[in-house]
Amino acid sequence: MADDKDQPFLDDIDALEAEIEADEVADEDGLLTPEDMQAEIDALKDRLIRALAEGENIRKRAERDRRDAEMYGGTKLARDLLSVHDNLSRALETIDDSLREQAGGLVEGLELTQRELLSVFERHRVVMVAPEIGDRFDAKLHQAMFEAPVPNTQKGSIIQVMAPGFTIGDRLLRAAHVGVSSNTAPAAEPKKTDAET
Repeated sequence: MADDKDQPFLDDIDALEAEIEADEVADEDGLLTPEDMQAEIDALKDRLIRALAEGENIRKRAERDRRDAEMYGGTKLARDLLSVHDNLSRALETIDDSLREQAGGLVEGLELTQRELLSVFERHRVVMVAPEIGDRFDAKLHQAMFEAPVPNTQKGSIIQVMAPGFTIGDRLLRAAHVGVSSNTAPAAEPKKTDAET
């Protein structure tokens, strides 16, 4: 069997036994020193402050989650309804004057349906992003479907809008589909006529 001196955990056994006896005596008396009481008070205050802070953080997080669910809860449905808007727009774009005369009620019904759809979108904070030709391309709101070197345009300007984009709240629901100029030549100045020279 190994010698007790080879086992370092036995070296301070007398000191540990004395500490345990002192704790037992203090427990039997039920008395704490003022320093011990203050340390316990400080520890309890710290735990209370942390618990209150955690409760406040949970309340704020729940409120933020509730607001986000209220605003963005319909995102998936709104995204699915965008194709309905696109189809109505394409149908209305193909209507000419002769068809408008033949089926005026039907055309008016389609226009009213599209207006109602846009009205419902706005009630739920779904807003159309409709760039104009000549606007600067913004990667946060637009998706470039193609680039073309169109004369008399600046590089990065919108040359065609294929489909409008939509936002919901402050988030992008769908980027506007646009064509962008890749023209690297400076815009040509109009030629002067003989009368202007």
